[in-house]
Amino acid sequence: MSTPIRVGVIGLGIIGSRVAKNLRKKAFEVYVWNRTRKAEPNFVSSPAEVAKAAQIIQIFVSNDAAVLETLAALRTALTPDHLILIHSTISPETVQKARDAVKSTGAHLIDAPFTGSKAAAENGQLVYYVAGDKADLERAEPVLEASRKGLVYFSRFGNASLIKIATNMVTAAIVQALTEALTITERAGIDPQELVTAIENNACRSGVSDFKLKPIIARDFDPNFSLMNMLKDSRLALGLAKSLGVQLPLAQTVNELLAEADAKGWSEQDFAVASNLVRDQV
Repeated sequence: MSTPIRVGVIGLGIIGSRVAKNLRKKAFEVYVWNRTRKAEPNFVSSPAEVAKAAQIIQIFVSNDAAVLETLAALRTALTPDHLILIHSTISPETVQKARDAVKSTGAHLIDAPFTGSKAAAENGQLVYYVAGDKADLERAEPVLEASRKGLVYFSRFGNASLIKIATNMVTAAIVQALTEALTITERAGIDPQELVTAIENNACRSGVSDFKLKPIIARDFDPNFSLMNMLKDSRLALGLAKSLGVQLPLAQTVNELLAEADAKGWSEQDFAVASNLVRDQV
């Protein structure tokens, strides 16, 4: 009987906790750590302890600073046998810093942000955007298989994170457009279900509209993707645009609305909660 592969998961939020659960279902031996303690099997005392227990480590922390802090905490325990997968949505510059920090220990790193939220993670239906050395990607494949329905490969390191930032920008813009369509139809006295039916039979229908419009109508903002994280990603997109010398007027407007919603204390709710700002105009 083969020995189970040991995998570490750092960051046990909405996604990381569910990825760890699916790894266990697939008979991986899983060791976990989170900044705040969680009631999870094999919860260890530090990131370094994760690295001592497992040679493949998946990182699901919230932002650029948290990624770099995690790698600093891992650094003393890393060896050339370790493979690190960064699943956080972070800037391409931070991805490169992360790679340099890991390579200096002899270990290996894959840029691997994901698309999909709570239900997708629960059901092992995430899609990973991946970039890295071919041998590392082949080694990571069985681990990613436990929580994914698809992989999208990028030839240049850092492109996976850049594309993830761009696609999250699109998602936020679609939710804003849905909100505005709902607002004018509601104010005109139209049953919101008629808007749902119309969009379902229109070229503007999308995975985002299918997933988000009904919860927006119901004001159900149980977090699948928190406002805090979408605001962070929106700022990453605008920072990237600035570095490239371009303006993004739609993304700028959406960012301002997300920031306004965040200022109201809604950061832990789903980012679609920002729809209330438009719907509740007086």
